[in-house]
Amino acid sequence: MYKRLSAVLFPVMTLFLIGALVWGYRENQEKNSVLIKAENQYQRAFHDLSYHMDRLHSELGNTLAVNTTSQGMHRKSLMNVWRLTSEAQNEINQLPLTLMPFNHAEDFLSRISNFAYQTSVRDLTKEPLSEREIKNLKSLYSSSDQITKDLQQVQSKVISNNLRWMDVEMAMASEHKQADNTIIDGFKTVDKKVTQYSELDWGPTIASIYDKRSVKKLDAAPESAEQIQQKAAEFAGANKQNVRVTEQGKGTEWASYTASVQDRGRTAYSMDFTRKGGKLISYENRREIGAKQVDRRTAQSRADRFLEQKGYPGMTAVSYDEYGNIGNFTYARKLGDVIVYPEKMTVRVGLDNGEVTGFQSSDYVYQLKQDRKMPKPKLDLKAARGYLNPDFKELYHRMALIKNDLSTEVLCYEFGGGINGTKYKIFINADNGQEESVEEIRSSKALAKM
Repeated sequence: MYKRLSAVLFPVMTLFLIGALVWGYRENQEKNSVLIKAENQYQRAFHDLSYHMDRLHSELGNTLAVNTTSQGMHRKSLMNVWRLTSEAQNEINQLPLTLMPFNHAEDFLSRISNFAYQTSVRDLTKEPLSEREIKNLKSLYSSSDQITKDLQQVQSKVISNNLRWMDVEMAMASEHKQADNTIIDGFKTVDKKVTQYSELDWGPTIASIYDKRSVKKLDAAPESAEQIQQKAAEFAGANKQNVRVTEQGKGTEWASYTASVQDRGRTAYSMDFTRKGGKLISYENRREIGAKQVDRRTAQSRADRFLEQKGYPGMTAVSYDEYGNIGNFTYARKLGDVIVYPEKMTVRVGLDNGEVTGFQSSDYVYQLKQDRKMPKPKLDLKAARGYLNPDFKELYHRMALIKNDLSTEVLCYEFGGGINGTKYKIFINADNGQEESVEEIRSSKALAKM
């Protein structure tokens, strides 16, 4: 009996063993293939980064080599600088540097990119490079030379010693203290040296991009947790005893409060407030959304009424989108006949019953200017319309205040319409007729005017 059983089981087990070996071999081959592809991608990104940093250094030199009055060459060189820094930033994002301190170098490249772009897009014939900007370029030229040399040293070691980026990724992912790694040490050196470069005066335009919106700008005294508890209860129409308040970021300039309204053991509503001034910056109704029963027009009417009731008068819906049976409206403050786009907020409406399920108002809170004085346009509507493409079919127009590419607030004529089968918003500067912005309007974002 045992001989007969063995005669049956032995071939079966042999087949299982052979199958397991084949499966293991294929799995190992696939794993090796993935690792090789990842390594090749890392190597390509790293060598491209070194190359583009070298080209960036050369392009900065080209900008400085020509006469200070050579606007055409300056524009061309600065656009190349912007393109090369964008390439370098993209390559950094492809490397496994998330656990490595390289943020100073990334910030340095970001500032160069914004400086080059915003300088090149302005009219250099009317506003040529200033002495401060030339001084900045000289400093950037010197700094980029040092970064390039450091990266090339790392590159030389990678090539000569056949170093692998996969080893870097595994080294950084390990929870234990790392042994020395040539690539990691090289990038740490670059990042450390960047912090030692002299601080540049980028000017107010560039500085405004990196000027983090802070509650320090809010002209109000800090509020207590008890005050926030009362505000949250009133906003949600809940019993104060059911509101739990926790402070976030205590002791920092980003200190804020989160208020949770409890109902039958669960969080029914959640709200975030600034500590300074107790301004509500977000609200969320945690209920489940059912099947769609409400159209966009009804949802907008409910959102309008919600904002009026909650103390946000004068808000106008400027765009709309739908996702997962939720209607998302973007509102901007209307001052007289001007839409103030920087002072905006988003409102979410459940399309099952039209109830507002949340809103986000940080832009409105930080950008709101109660004493804002609107400038007068130098161009009339007819003159502004003359700057449009003759084939543009205008559907509506209105006045709008926007922030342009230089982060400067400008008064514009907003024209909504279509051309080539697509709808657009075109913002024409009300002073000089320049096209400040062009936005494509998707069909789902079209409001009544469109």
